[in-house]
Amino acid sequence: MADDFSLTRVPTHARLPMWEVLLVRIGALTALSQFMLGAALGYGMTFWQAFWATMLGSVILEVVSLFLGIAGAREGMSTSLLARWTGFGKYGSSIIGAVVAISLIGWFGVQNSVFAKGLDEALGGVLGFPLAAALTGFLVTVIVIYGFKWLSWTAKIAVPGFLVVVAYGIYEVLRHHSVSELISSPAPGPALSLGMAATMVAGGFMVGAVITPDMSRYCRNGKDVLWMTVIGTIVGELGVNMIAVLMAHAVKSSDVVDIIVQTAGWLGAAVVIFATVKINDINLYSSSLGITNLLDSMFRIKMNRGWVTLVIGTIGTLLSIMGILDQFVSFLTLLGVWIPPIAGIMVVDYFVLKRSRNVLDESRKRGELPDSCENINPITLIAWALGFTAGYLFDIGIPSLNSLLVSGIVYYAGMKVFKPTHTKEQDDNIIRTNNVG
Repeated sequence: MADDFSLTRVPTHARLPMWEVLLVRIGALTALSQFMLGAALGYGMTFWQAFWATMLGSVILEVVSLFLGIAGAREGMSTSLLARWTGFGKYGSSIIGAVVAISLIGWFGVQNSVFAKGLDEALGGVLGFPLAAALTGFLVTVIVIYGFKWLSWTAKIAVPGFLVVVAYGIYEVLRHHSVSELISSPAPGPALSLGMAATMVAGGFMVGAVITPDMSRYCRNGKDVLWMTVIGTIVGELGVNMIAVLMAHAVKSSDVVDIIVQTAGWLGAAVVIFATVKINDINLYSSSLGITNLLDSMFRIKMNRGWVTLVIGTIGTLLSIMGILDQFVSFLTLLGVWIPPIAGIMVVDYFVLKRSRNVLDESRKRGELPDSCENINPITLIAWALGFTAGYLFDIGIPSLNSLLVSGIVYYAGMKVFKPTHTKEQDDNIIRTNNVG
């Protein structure tokens, strides 16, 4: 079982070529859920309206992904581990690990149900849902147990397969419809506003943007992170969304399965649904990193990430078979609102305030983690709560962006007002009082 440097920096010799990390990134974006998003935009908007909504949402995602991704690559740490030295401290990072883990285990189970139903239907109901769900959950769990390299190999197979099906779908659309007519045709369904559509784009992958360091810690430098996030966004957001928009206009439906069946047949549906394994292995992988960090920071238990994956993958699969998670989609959605503010605080702390940069720089030279960190920062918790409130209660603008900006601004202002005299030496003295363990 691969621990995958869950509680250490990823060493230089273990870093991967940019394209290998890029494939995993594209795999996380080019999933059935992304097709559903594009189809929803196409059903309620014209082609160009959907294009600008996707552009707006993508820029927001790119900015968040790039900043956090560069921090992850420079330090070689996952999101939950990096959070210890970017405003959240030892116990704050535990809370992050718990929120990310519970949220993504839940979505792992929900998407496993979708995957299993699609597989069972594609095979004519031979397996039955419980057996199909057990097989699909077991398959993804085994992949994740063996770490990032197995995720990379899965992406090498699934991403090209997904793109071939998409290409076939485009061919079918072009064969029966004029592309220029589809581009200029009105929305087939009820109108969707630009703000709402951009919110759907940005919100749809905001959790993925926040956990970018889980992947980018394998990048060799910031330039690789830039290309990984830009190409991933262009292919996964713009590419897939606009193709789904054209298909929604052609079929005049937002039902993804209906669209795919009408363009590529059931073979296409089975392959595309199978492609959800790409996003589900990322869900389980980031959950395992979050739980590993939680066990270490709260209980000083250093458990192998592979064993953690086996346990939480089994739990997620069982809950999926029992159909329990479908009842908690609203709770999982609410939990996801807590995640965007994390990015605002981490970016401000790492790139603007740079409170722990000196200890990070010094320990990076030794290839180790800093010897210590603060336990918890109350200003961080206040900024996090206010960011959540802004995203949850106010419908003006883009909620996920609102929560991110509010948390970042409140955190910056709070640190300046209540800790105005902190110098490098003072911060060093504070963090030395608490041993990381």
